[in-house]
Amino acid sequence: MPDPPAHPLAPGPSATATPAATRPARRWESEPARPAASEPARPGEPGRTGGPVVWWRRRSLRFRLTATATAVLALALAVSAYVFVVVLGESLIRNIDDQVYQRGREIVALSDAGRLPDPVTSVNNTIVQVLGPDGRIVDATSDTDRLVPLLPARARESAARTGAPQFVNGRPYALPGPLRVRVLSADHGVTVIVARSFTEVESSLVTTGHVLLVGMPLLLALLAAASWLVIGRTLRPITLLRRGAAAVGGTARSRRLPVPEARDEVHALATTLNDMLGRLEEAEARQRALVSDAAHELRSPLASIRLQLEVALSHPEGQDWTETAEGVLEDTLRLSRLAEDLLALARLDEGRLSRREPVDLGVLARRTAERYDLGLDLGLGSDPGSGLGSDLGSDAAPGSAPVVLGDELDLRRVLTNLVDNALRHAASAVRLGVRTGGAAGAGVAELTVTDDGPGIPPEDRERVFDRFTRLDDARSRDDGGAGLGLAIVRTTVEAHGGTVHLEDASPGLRAVVRLPLAR
Repeated sequence: MPDPPAHPLAPGPSATATPAATRPARRWESEPARPAASEPARPGEPGRTGGPVVWWRRRSLRFRLTATATAVLALALAVSAYVFVVVLGESLIRNIDDQVYQRGREIVALSDAGRLPDPVTSVNNTIVQVLGPDGRIVDATSDTDRLVPLLPARARESAARTGAPQFVNGRPYALPGPLRVRVLSADHGVTVIVARSFTEVESSLVTTGHVLLVGMPLLLALLAAASWLVIGRTLRPITLLRRGAAAVGGTARSRRLPVPEARDEVHALATTLNDMLGRLEEAEARQRALVSDAAHELRSPLASIRLQLEVALSHPEGQDWTETAEGVLEDTLRLSRLAEDLLALARLDEGRLSRREPVDLGVLARRTAERYDLGLDLGLGSDPGSGLGSDLGSDAAPGSAPVVLGDELDLRRVLTNLVDNALRHAASAVRLGVRTGGAAGAGVAELTVTDDGPGIPPEDRERVFDRFTRLDDARSRDDGGAGLGLAIVRTTVEAHGGTVHLEDASPGLRAVVRLPLAR
């Protein structure tokens, strides 16, 4: 059967039944217009490069100081010019008031004496009107209105009563500019009005303003140029410091910054920077020496390990692998000890302790003595009754030993290194000592490690604390170690705020460690 006809209101085959609210919107119909992407900043436009503040901060110090000084000078000159004009105007007005008052007193005296001339003589371009009791003008200077007084009746009475000068517009009276007027009373009801034109004062102030408007910019330009030169001269030592700092580096690490002769802040800065460069140079030299010495120390055990392995591999049929393994293990232990010592020095070079807690030096000394007393043999071939061997003890009484603040592991390493060094050179005995007071001083604990060996010459007792230092260069590294033990001792003790030195024990040598007591 044919399909029924479509309803007239039904959508056709090309129409969509999707509601308008759910129909996908066309891009150009529904999306709002997006703002245009910001244009890239152009050079020289403060608004596009972060604003005037950023522009100002990017200027040189000399420019900013000069601009600031010029702005302050401009403000000071403007205020000074304003004050000068105001004071000058008041002074000129006061001068006119004095002249007007003086001339008025003269006219009053002439009127009272009946000798007032007609017309009244003009002095210093003053204008005079003499009014009778009825308020009419009876006398005046020439070219002055004789019909209309300069002030009406009420104003005349007020001015005569207060004696204060007043400003009056001179145009209605055919007089130039404003007038400065004073009113004085004479005998027989006579009133004297004296005035003088203010035009001269205005002309003087205008001339002064023109001079200031022309002269101030010139003066400001001269002051700005002088400020630029003076500031440049002042900053010249800093420029020299910058150039000197740029020259320091590469192969010129020993160079120093120029120090100005003036004992000012720049001199102090240059001195401080030179001291810092000196310390950096010393630290770098120590670092290079440490790397060189460490490489030298690592080379021997590594070469030994390589040699043993190469020999074993080249002749495997007759090789004693146990002996080879023992030799390699021994060299590996040497490498491990060296690595531990280097790590300890690197940590101690930071100048701070990982832990700071109370440490009983008596307990630490007793434990160290007990540790080395167990089965320790110097290999001297002596019997127990001969007096040779390790005779360790402690002078510290139980419970009376001092307590210091520090890292127990680091302090234990100090004692261990000192005892190892003493045992290596002792003839028969090594002894530990702990005490407070006495030669150590109040508030100081003293640790001593004494041996009866050959000792160290006085001139070498400080050098042995240097890193990788051996007094007997021919001595085997197997017996003498890497030369870091005493260096670790000094660095550790100084990190704890103490001191260490070597002294003669007659016979033998005594290592003395002094540490501040815990409070």
